[in-house]
Amino acid sequence: MRSGGLVSRMEGDRIVVNGFAAGGNPGVSAARGASNDHSLESLKLEHQLVRVPYEHLKKSLRTSTRMVEKEVNAVVAGVAVAVDKNLSKQEAVEQLTSLVSRLQGLKRKLDESNKLEHVQVQRCRARMDHLTMLRDGDKDCQKKWNELRVDRIIVDYLLRNCYYSTAQLLTESSNIQELCDADIFVDAHRVIESLRKKDCSEALAWCTENKSKLKKYKSKLEFKLRLQEFIELVRSERMMDAIIYARKFLSPWGSTNLKELQQAMATLAFKSSTDCAGYKAFFEDSQWDSLVEQFKQEFYKLYGMTNEPLLHLHMQAGLSALKTPFCYEESCTKEDPLSQENIRKLAEPLPYAKHIHSKLVCYITKELMDEDNPPLVLPNGYVYSKKALDEMIRAEGKITCPKTGYVCSMSEVHKAYIS
Repeated sequence: MRSGGLVSRMEGDRIVVNGFAAGGNPGVSAARGASNDHSLESLKLEHQLVRVPYEHLKKSLRTSTRMVEKEVNAVVAGVAVAVDKNLSKQEAVEQLTSLVSRLQGLKRKLDESNKLEHVQVQRCRARMDHLTMLRDGDKDCQKKWNELRVDRIIVDYLLRNCYYSTAQLLTESSNIQELCDADIFVDAHRVIESLRKKDCSEALAWCTENKSKLKKYKSKLEFKLRLQEFIELVRSERMMDAIIYARKFLSPWGSTNLKELQQAMATLAFKSSTDCAGYKAFFEDSQWDSLVEQFKQEFYKLYGMTNEPLLHLHMQAGLSALKTPFCYEESCTKEDPLSQENIRKLAEPLPYAKHIHSKLVCYITKELMDEDNPPLVLPNGYVYSKKALDEMIRAEGKITCPKTGYVCSMSEVHKAYIS
């Protein structure tokens, strides 16, 4: 595929563009040796940045191809019918005029589709140029790139949490419109809002639109949606409509989801007022919440996105080095990020950091206490660094414990030994 200077080739689920790879495990060839290792490692985290417009482009191409096949087959069939029939001159003109109008309609649709595809190609090119800036740029370029990366991560978080206006303001102020994907999140939000209103129509239309991909991933989303519509018919006691619906839409899923289907069909006898836990669960409102979550997971998978916001993933990377059992004790200082409840929740699935040697940080200077800056113990038991106490002596002529107000001299303190 070649468009506007962007050269790419498709390799299964991978896209290789201008020397970068996206899809599967993205890889980047080192260009500047050891000095650029950090930048190259950063690029490996940018899988989603390139994958999203690529998947959007593939989806648009698939839609265009299906549309062309459908319309061309209809036109060919119309011509065959006209040839087989003994049509009058007037009837033949009307038939051909109808077919020409159909082809003109196809041309208009393809022109619109071509504009959308061009936008996605431009996004791919803009993102490859953005990644090249990190690989080939100087320190100033890399600093600018990192600033834009923070903005992109925040925009991703805002879009996933439906703060579209705020996300738009940030993308415009940072001029990163082509590096963000607000449009697909808006489409997803429409489906989510529909499900929250207990309406499956938007979600089912989305499943139809992405049927081939969902089938490849062995997704059960469409089955769950059909099952929920069946349950709603049972809830409203429209039993015959529910049976007809099940025969039409649920029976094709019998070979892969037979047990769940059998349980759902039993609700025809138990109804929504049942106290039987196994069947009562089908009628709980939490089923709609489960559908919303399942749609989100399928949506992220479809576009090659992470299940969690990028902001959470980057924060967890840092928290993994900070999390220790001490963080959950009452004596944990306020300076520790893990003293905050929302940060603790984010760090909950992370393992504790492995610290082979104890590390002490001075409460006053916030600097590490080591052999060059040893920890000193005050008579009241509190420990501070030698650097902090020396500065305190120079400034005040005495040592005052900032925690308790205890006053002493340097001759009264003792060196602490930490293993």
